[in-house]
Amino acid sequence: MRILLIGEYSNLHATLAEGLRQLGHEVNVLSNGDFWKDYPRDIALDRTPGKFGGIKYLIRLLTLLPRLRHYDVVQFINPMFLEIKANRIFPIYKYLKRHNKKVFLGAFGMDYYWVNTCCKDKPLRYSDFNIGDALRNDEDAIKERKDWLGTDKERLNKYIADNCDGIIAGLYEYWVCYHSSYPQKTTYIPFPIRMHDKVVLSQHDKLKLFIGINKSRNSYKGTDIMLRAAEKIQRMYPDKLEIIKVESVPFKVYQQLMNDCDAILDQLYSYTPAMNALLAMSKGIICIGGGEEECYQLLDEKTLRPIVNVLPNQKSVEEAIERLVLHPEIISQLKSDSIAFIKKHHDYVKVAKQYLKLYKK
Repeated sequence: MRILLIGEYSNLHATLAEGLRQLGHEVNVLSNGDFWKDYPRDIALDRTPGKFGGIKYLIRLLTLLPRLRHYDVVQFINPMFLEIKANRIFPIYKYLKRHNKKVFLGAFGMDYYWVNTCCKDKPLRYSDFNIGDALRNDEDAIKERKDWLGTDKERLNKYIADNCDGIIAGLYEYWVCYHSSYPQKTTYIPFPIRMHDKVVLSQHDKLKLFIGINKSRNSYKGTDIMLRAAEKIQRMYPDKLEIIKVESVPFKVYQQLMNDCDAILDQLYSYTPAMNALLAMSKGIICIGGGEEECYQLLDEKTLRPIVNVLPNQKSVEEAIERLVLHPEIISQLKSDSIAFIKKHHDYVKVAKQYLKLYKK
């Protein structure tokens, strides 16, 4: 098959492309590398700041369009799969739908169904937008509600969801939000992770705890709370805990700094570990973050429970870190179980086979 993957989040499409190529398919990834993260892509479509940057971007996009035809499958990372306004994406989407066999929408991140469902129906006990019945009112949550509800982005998302051949959700929480509106069209497929051939499970005198900080989304993702919890435990046990803090660095640097750590703090308001945490787990790094029972049930996983699940509050994170600090004897098993979990559910070739099954259906 000829497959075109448009857009990028956290190396998802680049990793999926590798898996599909391993199975003998021709795959191209068109993206901006997810901005400063600079993930690999086959066709670069980056936008530089300013009005002139916008004009150059549109010219580049229009010259690329004839090359984006005659694919068996085109998959979009998000309804806003280009760095242009929603009303300008409509004709691009229609062109790609008309000139290719099948198109699929990814439910992988921020979009109308995620925002609207979490704000109105609230099927999740907590999320980026609600804690129980209460809406979160931090700056980013308010901004995203304004961006997606009652706007051209909402219209675009609804149009593509109605019009596409299938919707693929990569996390339990995204599956819940789309399945309620499109039960016949929504399929859950785990995120793809490329395993390393040899993983050396190290353990240190101090627990080495990694936290990656995106300055623009610090409070929205709960990184600020997780960092405060880690720093409090470090003050209590200075000889037993070391914090590796990384702020907004390219993916290659991020990986290098994470590699020798014992545990990672990631996404306080999530039910499920996302790409960065899953990558860490594939290296034998324990994830402290979202690991609710619902995510295991969706995977039909009955025995492996490697994720140190935390509730969205500082005390829960403190207790999770303190437990690892005071009970180093449990670390080795959690590291081994993390690797086993990724091999079983997220291996990039296994995941690529699930995508192919859906594409062909």
